[in-house]
Amino acid sequence: MKQFEKVVGLIDAPFTPFKQNGDVNLEPIPAYAQMLAKNGLKGVFINGSSGEGYMLTSEERMQIAEAWMAAAPKEFKVIVHVGSCCVRESRRLAEHAQKIGAWGIGAMAPPFPKIGRIEELAKYIEEIACGAPDLPFYYYHIPAFNGAFLPMVELLKAMDGRVPNFAGIKYTFESIYEYNQCRLYGNGKFDMLHGQDETILPSLAMGGAQGGIGGTTNYNGRCLVGIIEAWKQGDLEKARELQNYAQAVINVIVHFRGNIVGGKRIMKLMGLDLGPNRTPFQNVTDEEEKRLKAELDEIDFWNHCNVF
Repeated sequence: MKQFEKVVGLIDAPFTPFKQNGDVNLEPIPAYAQMLAKNGLKGVFINGSSGEGYMLTSEERMQIAEAWMAAAPKEFKVIVHVGSCCVRESRRLAEHAQKIGAWGIGAMAPPFPKIGRIEELAKYIEEIACGAPDLPFYYYHIPAFNGAFLPMVELLKAMDGRVPNFAGIKYTFESIYEYNQCRLYGNGKFDMLHGQDETILPSLAMGGAQGGIGGTTNYNGRCLVGIIEAWKQGDLEKARELQNYAQAVINVIVHFRGNIVGGKRIMKLMGLDLGPNRTPFQNVTDEEEKRLKAELDEIDFWNHCNVF
């Protein structure tokens, strides 16, 4: 197995900017990258679920990857999600990510055909990862999106020694117990990126969440970075306060179809208009936007959110 640098700090899963006609809009990406870095984020995981990656063509995904590589500040990690229902397209995207100098790649299990066995998932990962053998590969575990409710410790066992550039898992699931068991596997040999913004603190308490990938970091990154900083400084009360505030923000977005839809509209309210969501997502209406802003006002969001 190759030895790769483990991620320390939080990586953002950015939204894909679209024009009103639905075309990809690369223009906001430089300002977007600078804003994230200013608020303590250490990189981006592009073209994933927050980025509506499965609604993009391969050509669009490659254009977005190139735009983020051009815009990334110094030391900013660009990890490219390359998962696809077509494994050959995934490998093509992996090859492209390595060619343009991305820091790493990742892939979730496809929504179709549904993967139901560890060996099926292992083969899927193997065929994709070999397209970028010099880059660390992260499996993106988000079973709520694809139904791949598989035991992740068993996946680590299957990948151990099989795929040289398999680096670890972006773990976006509710089982903190399983996350920690994965973290402990092989004396911590794999990089377990925490993927649930609502449970950073309990994961830190078990020794995890040293690195993570978040969605609400797009607009609430200062708060989430602050949880880790407060923990490092031994200020448990501050860490609790920030974790509870992060959950308050999540309590708002769930009223507006979650991070991908509601969160993207928050970016517009903050001053960075990233356009609409693609079909079949139902966009936030003007009336809903008013209610969204009112709910954010109630939790004093504008004094907590990311700054430009």
